[in-house]
Amino acid sequence: MEEEIKSEFDKCSFSIEEDDQILPTLLTCCINYKLSASDLASSWEAYYLSSQLTGSVVSSAHLDGFLLHLQNEAKEKMNKEESNVYSSHDIDILIGNGPGGPEENQSLPISQNQRLSFHASTPKTNGKSHSGKDAGTLAIPVTPFGQRTTKFTPHFVFNAHNGASEFTNQERNYSDDDEIIRRVQPGQKCSLNVISSQPQPGCRFMYDRTEDRFNFLENRIRKSADMFTGTGVYGELSDATMASEEEIFSVGIVACDAEGHLNEKSVLLQCSAEHSCGQQVQLDLHNLTKFSLFPGQVVGIQGRNPSGHHLVVSKVSDSLPRPNDIILPPAKKQALPMEDIPSISSPSRVLSAIIASGPFTTSDNLLFEPLQELLAYARRKEPQLLILMGPFVDSEHPNIKKGTADRSFRDIFLMEIVSRLQDFTQYMGSSMRVILLPSIRDAHHDFVFPQAAFDLNLLESSTNQITCLANPSSFSANEIVFGCCTVDVLKQLSGEEISRNPSNEMSDRIAVLATHLLKQQSFYPLYPPAIGVPLDFSLAPDALRILSFPDILLLPSDLAPFIKVLSIGSEDEVAMKSVCVNPGRLAKGIGGGTFLELHFNREIDKTTASIIRI
Repeated sequence: MEEEIKSEFDKCSFSIEEDDQILPTLLTCCINYKLSASDLASSWEAYYLSSQLTGSVVSSAHLDGFLLHLQNEAKEKMNKEESNVYSSHDIDILIGNGPGGPEENQSLPISQNQRLSFHASTPKTNGKSHSGKDAGTLAIPVTPFGQRTTKFTPHFVFNAHNGASEFTNQERNYSDDDEIIRRVQPGQKCSLNVISSQPQPGCRFMYDRTEDRFNFLENRIRKSADMFTGTGVYGELSDATMASEEEIFSVGIVACDAEGHLNEKSVLLQCSAEHSCGQQVQLDLHNLTKFSLFPGQVVGIQGRNPSGHHLVVSKVSDSLPRPNDIILPPAKKQALPMEDIPSISSPSRVLSAIIASGPFTTSDNLLFEPLQELLAYARRKEPQLLILMGPFVDSEHPNIKKGTADRSFRDIFLMEIVSRLQDFTQYMGSSMRVILLPSIRDAHHDFVFPQAAFDLNLLESSTNQITCLANPSSFSANEIVFGCCTVDVLKQLSGEEISRNPSNEMSDRIAVLATHLLKQQSFYPLYPPAIGVPLDFSLAPDALRILSFPDILLLPSDLAPFIKVLSIGSEDEVAMKSVCVNPGRLAKGIGGGTFLELHFNREIDKTTASIIRI
């Protein structure tokens, strides 16, 4: 066969360099891609012309590029074969149920625009450079996954003390020798305690009633009012809908006076049934120099209502006071088996983690190549914790939407995700932990929010290493508290929030949006929920509460990846800090995306993190 390959290359006027590795490599290509010697020579000629090479000698320096060319040819061939599928419109025409039945279309071939196509275009980027301050809004160029020239490239590195450093213009591999992330000593298993993970698998949903919606809003107002009055700073609550020349204090939920987006002229305060019989009052915000409001936000309002129709606001308190018992006592935490607790020598509040959010496969196939690359990277870096957030089987994937997948959605999840993770944990050993969180975009899971954890029947060897949590949920690892929500609440808040800031004051909008969740002590404070969010009000009251102030707040989003340090606290309170992270999507279109590598070292000020692009 090697002599035949050499002969075919000679016929095309190419000679093969005298090297012991070239002919065996070319023979392997013939076997792997099922090519004859003449087909291989033709492919080399096409690669030679397209790459504008010079000379007629095939050398070892050309092999890497030629192998990539063969891989792309194989993918294109597979896509063409998959795209030869009739759409429902074509089937209607062929069986005579659609316009232009078989009598009219017998001689007409199916047009290209009527076929299902699996080819995705590469998004365009403007290539603008950004400063470290704007690193959270960087545009990431998308490269087809099979054509990328570098494995892992640092997007930017974040240190809580020094801020973010930009690395997007440095095209270099992220190798094992990089010291950007300082890891703890491998082999030490981290502790894991589940603080909040509701609802439980198998729960009933779609049974919420109008009464549940009312109780959900009323309880939020009542509990928040108790928090405000309990501080002794704001005085007694008053009815905001009653006419009064005196300044009053009232607590309610921000609402809009009509359908559509909130604006400064349409802001209402929905008061409680206890103090105002559930009535609403218009808010006049012209005296305020700074505010940030969105529908569903619980606020304390100080102002006057001389007419009984408009409350002229003098101050808005949008941060709920923190009760002393906000952190659950240890007895209420869902602890894992005793054998999983690390030894006494395990460092407290020191953790290395890799965090990624789906989709985990590119839009042109269901091969889950980005996930394979991520697990290969984790094998080298040996983190203590791997956090994967859905969607795992993305309902927005072209093959899933069009119904062209050849397996059930759950089979795809078990075979492509769970089996890989089981192999990964067995390879890494008992010190490795993996956490899985679902998404409402998961085609194989319940479409409801809050969302129960995956119900998996894992092998005994993986039971103590792979943990499934609900969406949203809170947990602690090595005494570091994590809060996670896979619904894109930041993007939804950005479309509903209105704000005003002094002209001389710079504001980080992403940080403000993320801070709303901590101030409202809720993973999803927006009401009414955004279109497409199946919020079940019978499950929401307990599941959406942030029970423990998180050190790390994970909010995967379609917005640009970012790492922000959030700080909340009034003048008489000690500011509490949290690191908010959007790791980005592991796969973007037909190209690779981004993920996060995190090293938490006792304090937030010593935390180091890096968003890495595949």
